Amino acid sequence: MYKLWATLVKDFRVLWRDGVGLALMFVMPITLVVVITDIQNSTFQLINKNKLPILLVNRDTGASGKQLVEAINKIGMFAVLQLPQNQDEKTIGDSLRKKDALMSVVIPADFTRKVLAKSKNTAGKALTSFGLQADSSAQKDLGEIDPLTLYYNPVLQESLLLSVKGALQSALQLVESRQTLRTLYFDINEKPLPVDLEGQMLNNKARINDFPVSIGGSLKPPNAAQHNVPAWTIFAMFFIIMSLGGSVVREKVSGSFIRLKTLPTSYLVGMLSKQITYIIVTFIQAAVIFSLGIWLFPHINLPGLELPHDLFGLFVVTLLTGWCAVSFAICVGVFSETHQQNNGFGAIAIVILAAIGGLMVPTFSMDTSLKAIANFSPMHWCLEAYYGLFLQNGTLSSVVSYLIPLVLITLSFQLLALWGLRRKNLI
Repeated sequence: MYKLWATLVKDFRVLWRDGVGLALMFVMPITLVVVITDIQNSTFQLINKNKLPILLVNRDTGASGKQLVEAINKIGMFAVLQLPQNQDEKTIGDSLRKKDALMSVVIPADFTRKVLAKSKNTAGKALTSFGLQADSSAQKDLGEIDPLTLYYNPVLQESLLLSVKGALQSALQLVESRQTLRTLYFDINEKPLPVDLEGQMLNNKARINDFPVSIGGSLKPPNAAQHNVPAWTIFAMFFIIMSLGGSVVREKVSGSFIRLKTLPTSYLVGMLSKQITYIIVTFIQAAVIFSLGIWLFPHINLPGLELPHDLFGLFVVTLLTGWCAVSFAICVGVFSETHQQNNGFGAIAIVILAAIGGLMVPTFSMDTSLKAIANFSPMHWCLEAYYGLFLQNGTLSSVVSYLIPLVLITLSFQLLALWGLRRKNLI
């Protein structure tokens, strides 16, 4: 026990002198957590609360064009800036390039005429199907309504573009339906459609109640902090490879392994000391980043982090995540011959494991082959376990299925490192 304690003291002193390693383990992950959470929260706000700036050119002078402009404004998704109707494509494109807006909608000049013609045609067909006489001239088909023209900045994501097109299509359908109802009602009753009846017929929509499904039964939807803080805490833990892996390489290069063979101790004691030291470091990383999420985020206009109810489960998941990160760092350090190999391979490997593990891109958006590859990333299982606690309000028993593969991967790293030490005759 005294040998282990002395080795622990030595490892903590070495770590304290490693300023660059400490910066990589704490400063960089903290910066990433704040920046990425702010970016994702801004995206959530843009979709859910803020309005997309949009330029609107109404080249139609009729009533339907004005109704469409009003319907677009009422969607609540857009901050509409209406431009003069004589704006050409070049002027619209210049406005988009100046980032006055991300997109522009142009209503064609004969929009009202085509809407009226289509409504009369549809009403005439409806009257005929009812067995009533319709105006033969009203059933003359003038063709489809000229489509709206949507100009958009290429930086706009495809998913957001599809949402915008869906919203515009809803506004367009509302204008067409209103005009068809008015025409049909007038043809039958020979008087205008009452405003209150029109409102009831157009706004009589079934509501949609949405509830997040969680293991613990919580109905509160997770925020950007719940998504990002656990993910980048995992990333921070695995970045100890720069310090821990470099320490293993340094001891190999300096001949510490050979000197230890002449002493009445085993290098396995040294390896155990390193694991305990850096597992404590990973706990400190998690505590610091979680504390920032809880207390700092609300003061910088970011949603605060809410810890899961099962704190013991959080402790176990953090422990196993830290152990896996430490095992991976030692394994890479054992097989690296130089600091450059350890740092270069380690940094690239962590980014790749994070990418395929779901930290950068959600696994549900990956294709089948990448989802299968994600199962080999330890970060994937760490993230699933954390999400089970933070997002689904689960308990330790509900995330055991994620911890078992994580433990198996960790043991694989441990055995591989042990085999590498024996193969190099270092123990």
